[in-house]
Amino acid sequence: MGLFTQELSMDLGTANTIIMYKDSIVVDEPSIVALDKKTDKVLAVGKKAKLMQDKAAEDLIRVIRPLRDGVIADFYACEQMIRGMVDMINRRHRLFSPSFKMVIGVPSGSTEVELRAVRDSAEHAGGRDVYLLYEPMAAAIGIGIDVEAPEGNMVVDIGGGSTEIAVISLGGIVTNSSIRVAGDDFTADIMEYMGKQHNVRVSERMAERIKVNVGSALTELTEDIPEDFVVYGPNKITALPMTVPVCYQEVAYCLERSINKIESAILTALEQTPPELYADIVHNGIYLAGGGALLRGLSKRFQDKLNIPFHVADEPLLSVAKGTGIALKNAEHLTYLMR
Repeated sequence: MGLFTQELSMDLGTANTIIMYKDSIVVDEPSIVALDKKTDKVLAVGKKAKLMQDKAAEDLIRVIRPLRDGVIADFYACEQMIRGMVDMINRRHRLFSPSFKMVIGVPSGSTEVELRAVRDSAEHAGGRDVYLLYEPMAAAIGIGIDVEAPEGNMVVDIGGGSTEIAVISLGGIVTNSSIRVAGDDFTADIMEYMGKQHNVRVSERMAERIKVNVGSALTELTEDIPEDFVVYGPNKITALPMTVPVCYQEVAYCLERSINKIESAILTALEQTPPELYADIVHNGIYLAGGGALLRGLSKRFQDKLNIPFHVADEPLLSVAKGTGIALKNAEHLTYLMR
């Protein structure tokens, strides 16, 4: 039966799930699933399910994000989401195997219970051999860092639900910090700010659009300066329609608290790093991955604060997925993979 086992690697993220098959990205979908409220039957997965978010009748359809803060919050919904995304690959590539060999990226701060939940979800969705790989290690491999080298490299992976910070040397994670502050918190900060400052009610999807269009970590940008983004929404008190232009300086102000928490976590990880590896990090710089790395001015802000070079990965959103794909090729022999 081993001859008929297909190989898949997966970045099971809070915001997006990316699956690779034969060195190609075959699924890149929001981590969301829509279920029939009465029967729990899957109605839609990924982009189609996201279109239903905040628009479906609550007594008919449940639109669920199965992962929160980087870990599984709804086991059944997560299993159905993975099944749905694997079915997408089956339809596109005509896979006939009911079983898969899989490598899945997981947060480095996951508990044994959380790791078991990921493994069980994957196995119920068709995984025969399931390996888990900590996300900062996967991101480092995807960026192109030689994780087996006898030198220190630091990776900061800012995802949707968690920020993973790790110092990697000789194929292992020497020090790490995993905090539940990331892209979802940025979105929540924007929603709160728009309500308090402009008295306008915005949805999670609208807050995400604000983050993408005018998100910034600095109140003064010297390049990539975005135009103001116009927000439409109801007044919180009168429910009358409002039109509110939002500039990047406002967004930088409302994200200050969350970004400070990530800065503090990076400093804590550096304080725990052995001196020899610390010297390597100062020389090599620190690598940013994940969707949060795309926030305007973030690398410059960190660099000015810590006086260490920061490098944004070429494709930060794909770093973990690429790393799991590379690890999958030699899964049986890699000591940093967990079974």
